[in-house]
Amino acid sequence: QVHVVESGGGLVQAGGSLRLSCTASGRTFSTYSMGWFRQAPGKEREGVTGISWSGGTISYADAVKGRFTIPRDNAKNTVYLQMNSLKPEDTAVYYCAARPGGWPSLNANDYTYWGQGTQVTVSS
Repeated sequence: QVHVVESGGGLVQAGGSLRLSCTASGRTFSTYSMGWFRQAPGKEREGVTGISWSGGTISYADAVKGRFTIPRDNAKNTVYLQMNSLKPEDTAVYYCAARPGGWPSLNANDYTYWGQGTQVTVSS
């Protein structure tokens, strides 16, 4: 069992930056692909970005390419979501998810373990 916890959400103005953190328990973190997802009110959950266990493969949704990055630190069992040039349409609850090995998919169905989510609100 892997316990996933997100932190770092909050309110930010459009054009600003925010960094979310995701810590996953267990000694096998380095073997997990990690993903960030978001869900805005009235919308389905969508994949934002994902990173393979080694960090060698990263996937980005078109909506965030060039603005978001997903660094990971296996020594700290932590993956981050660095969000720059934020837009009001980025407002959502952001979720971190983990899956053993595999491709850093942006499909929520491919992930096994999920955090509770953290709210990000971007004001115009």
